[in-house]
Amino acid sequence: MTNRVGIIGSGIGGLASAIQLSAKGYKVIVFEKSNFPGGKLGEIKEGGFRFDTGPSVFTMPELVDELFQIAGKDPREYFEYAETKQSCKYFFDDGTIINAQQDLNEFSKELKDKIGEQPENLFHFLNKSKVIYDLTSDVFVFKSIHDRKNLFRIQSLKAFFNFNKIDPFRTMHEANSKYFSKEKAIRLFDRYATYNGSDPYKAPATLNIIPHLEHNKGTYFPKGGMYSIILTLVELARKMGVTFHFNNKVEKVECQNKKITAIDTANGKWELDYLISDMDVQTFYSQVFKDEKLLKKNEKHEKSSSALIFYWGINAEFSDLKLHNILFAEDYKEEFKSLFERKEIYKDPTVYIYISSKQVPDDAPDGKENWYVMINAPENVGQDWEAFKEKARAAVINKINRILNTNIEDFIEFEKKLDPVDIEEQTSSYHGSLYGNSSNSKFAAFNRHPNFSNRFRNLFFVGGSVHPGGGIPLCLASAKIVSDKLK
Repeated sequence: MTNRVGIIGSGIGGLASAIQLSAKGYKVIVFEKSNFPGGKLGEIKEGGFRFDTGPSVFTMPELVDELFQIAGKDPREYFEYAETKQSCKYFFDDGTIINAQQDLNEFSKELKDKIGEQPENLFHFLNKSKVIYDLTSDVFVFKSIHDRKNLFRIQSLKAFFNFNKIDPFRTMHEANSKYFSKEKAIRLFDRYATYNGSDPYKAPATLNIIPHLEHNKGTYFPKGGMYSIILTLVELARKMGVTFHFNNKVEKVECQNKKITAIDTANGKWELDYLISDMDVQTFYSQVFKDEKLLKKNEKHEKSSSALIFYWGINAEFSDLKLHNILFAEDYKEEFKSLFERKEIYKDPTVYIYISSKQVPDDAPDGKENWYVMINAPENVGQDWEAFKEKARAAVINKINRILNTNIEDFIEFEKKLDPVDIEEQTSSYHGSLYGNSSNSKFAAFNRHPNFSNRFRNLFFVGGSVHPGGGIPLCLASAKIVSDKLK
């Protein structure tokens, strides 16, 4: 009899698990509380505009291609993407603009011409970033650090003997301050801590692995926008026999003799041989599994930041803006103190503007643009979010107007907002934290929840709240780890 695997959630980690395990011969059933797939990687279609709701930067597309290859399909028949020529455009309050070109010679020239940063500093930094990736990827990313049998592999031993090269004992900011001589370059590379919701003034320099993915390996954009990744993976999963049950919330897990035996959902009971949770692990323990001990154990770790997002339909085109844009806070350190210590939105926040219509013209009507405007926000611990949103919106508009020399409110014809409370309600993210635990400690990676249960031998976990972390590549890596566990 074919073993049945139930997957809670249809985020990219859950979808990848469904495809990989279906290819191994398992009968896979996906349970999703919403009426659409994707989790944080969703979309909004309103007022003639289309917005990606969550992740907007696409790196390591080969991990998505691999899912089609596992299924015996040609990825290009289902999914297309192209490398972007520029990863981001950076704006500073004093009028400095830095274009982060994918061509590193052009990028290094830009840093020298605009702020006087020597080209060799960039190359030295990115070479170091590659070293960290090469030492850690096969140990801390694509393998479980919680599985003892992986500790004595050659790659693991090599990483442990070169532990200092991973740079865990300096903060990201301390390391970047040594690599670069100009404050704006330091700030530019400090921001990569936000890719997993952390503070560069506390998080270990090991996180400098992230710039390697973006600058050495490249950034890409899917044809049709980020949500097309989800749509094509759902299509592939269905062709492989995966069954989806939308509007079907998992409410309870049944277990016996240290095994999960069934789940109770809004639409009935399902007996299973294996269960994989793609939910935030804290939400799983508080709402589904209801294990107070495990909930408290994970609760003691500091949570990652959240986000406040404005989806704006703009009745104009801004040629100065690119696909990805950053308008930096002037006092970057104070912004992170506000987020993690005071649990407030900073009065002068760093603003990220993502405009997919720059690449996908159909995402906005002719002569208009779809702006995804995001600022970092603290986790939800009961703050007055209505007051926060009002103040934050005013601060964001003021910064945009000042830096772009415009009056952006004149052009906003559609608006939708997403705050940490919404994120918690819509995606089951505990406290609205986007990445589960933060990485604001030297050994945060070891504190992330493992991809398997130590108590229940058929219970597994994928997604951004567990090892190895958040973001599309790491969520796909978590699915790969679980697939390897189920032979």
